[in-house]
Amino acid sequence: MATKARVMYDFAAEPGNNELTVNEGEIITITNPDVGGGWLEGRNSKGERGLVPTDYVEILPSDGKDPFSCGNSVADQAFLDSLSASAAQANSSAANSNNQVSSGNDPWSAWSSSKSGNWDSTDGWGAKPEGAAAQRNTSNNWDTAFGHPQAYQGPATAGDDDDWDEDWDDPKAAAPYFKDSEAAEAGAAQRGNSRAGSSSMKLPLNKFPGFAKPGMEQYLLAKQLAKPKEKIPIIVGDYGPMWVYPTSTFDCVVADPRKGSKMYGLKSYIEYQLTPTNTNRSVNHRYKHFDWLYERLLVKFGSAIPIPSLPDKQVTGRFEEEFIKMRMERLQAWVTRMCRHPVISESEVFQQFLNFRDEKEWKTGKRKAEKDELVGVMIFSTMEPEAPDLDLLEIEQKCDAVGKFTKAMDDGVKELLTVGQEHWKRCTGPLPKEYQKIGKALQSLATVFSSSGYQGETDLNAAITEAGKTYEEIAGLVAEQPKKDLHFLMECNHEYKGFLGCFPDIIGAHKAAIEKVKESDKLVATSKITPQDKQNMVKRVGTMSYALQAEMNHFHSNRIYDYNSVIRLYLEQQVQFYETIAEKLRQALGRFPVM
Repeated sequence: MATKARVMYDFAAEPGNNELTVNEGEIITITNPDVGGGWLEGRNSKGERGLVPTDYVEILPSDGKDPFSCGNSVADQAFLDSLSASAAQANSSAANSNNQVSSGNDPWSAWSSSKSGNWDSTDGWGAKPEGAAAQRNTSNNWDTAFGHPQAYQGPATAGDDDDWDEDWDDPKAAAPYFKDSEAAEAGAAQRGNSRAGSSSMKLPLNKFPGFAKPGMEQYLLAKQLAKPKEKIPIIVGDYGPMWVYPTSTFDCVVADPRKGSKMYGLKSYIEYQLTPTNTNRSVNHRYKHFDWLYERLLVKFGSAIPIPSLPDKQVTGRFEEEFIKMRMERLQAWVTRMCRHPVISESEVFQQFLNFRDEKEWKTGKRKAEKDELVGVMIFSTMEPEAPDLDLLEIEQKCDAVGKFTKAMDDGVKELLTVGQEHWKRCTGPLPKEYQKIGKALQSLATVFSSSGYQGETDLNAAITEAGKTYEEIAGLVAEQPKKDLHFLMECNHEYKGFLGCFPDIIGAHKAAIEKVKESDKLVATSKITPQDKQNMVKRVGTMSYALQAEMNHFHSNRIYDYNSVIRLYLEQQVQFYETIAEKLRQALGRFPVM
């Protein structure tokens, strides 16, 4: 009996790419369940055949009934089959705490709703539900255009190295740049909600081994932490604790996007060239490789350092020139941000991503990174503050101060994004039309005046006509101006929105550790731990605090530089814009006869 599947989300086929357009709710027949690279082949009721993303459908049971409320997608089922019983148990406990943290699709909701400052509920948090929409506040239209999930959504694939080497594009839709898309927003929200609802069944919510409660206790209560080979020093500078910056810095240029193909030409992809400025030796990477790097950085450093997520994945329109340019621009910004961080840029996984020499070296480095045990809160065991121990009260005050500032900045950034988007829409829509209307009205008036036959108004009519054309030119300037100034301000704000969205989880880990120390008196009283154990706990929480302060100093220095640069650019472009308009108006004025 042929296998049937129900389509969960609309999918528009890319022309000439052997894909099949399907609509939500449609029942298709699976003709090949595992084409490879996250795709299957299906046939619709009209007999048309083509490729469909596996996680856009869910398999119907052999009786043909639609298990809408509890079905698993093809990719999900394959992943479930590979999960061990212990992993499934860990997923269940992580999902419960995740539901608390992600209330209202706002990463700050747990922080905002906490009145007593008790963060016990965040001690066992895991990854957020799959799908950028699950992270978004759908009242913010910018989020629709630029989905920016604040936590790791799961690995690109659950397969082995052979699956990894088989190129694919993970199908997740993104709305075009600054384009109204209420339908897309609603669809994104529906996709996010449907996936979040069954995340405990489908997703590897224990992707942060060190973030779960056993990991926190392992770090705080270990009799003696292993001495790792890698060390992350923290020193005290003029502005407090800080990371140690490398003697030489580098950037990485993302360029030369090229279209490639796989599966005998059935599928296509875009590959980017990365050239570190310190080696000038280029390597090539697909988007999925960036996604893998993001996963590894988040798993390893995410409890101490905010790792902003990548620009959205996209299925339809992913080979269009405008989208390729936009994605490359954002990948460039993301890579540059990682290069600027003294810890991330010097990490082995990041260096390997930029400097591997052949496929064998790439695979070896990839396997090594995936077997790294110093992840989650255990990353703090690699940190060595060259500073005196802190008392618990000071640790808590520092943590609260970071939480207060990052929450306030998050609100400010979101407000500017909302206002900026409204201004963008006005500049590219109603405002140019108003200038065009003025221009046309003036030219129409000049035409009427010319019909009078009166000889003494030729110069006036010509001047009025030119004034009308000037206003039409101004309309074009107004429509193009946001690309020259507001674009960069919005991009900077959106990037920082991604950073700030990471802090609730970081602060949550610190709050949870502080609460553990507060509970230690009871454990000492009942002889469950020794006074020395408590002293070790305070010292280790102090290490976490120094790391938080060092990261905030890095964050502030970048924030000051970035906002000074981008607002200066915005104002300079605005001045030039209005000076250009003023000059055009002066020229138009000069054509009018002096009476």
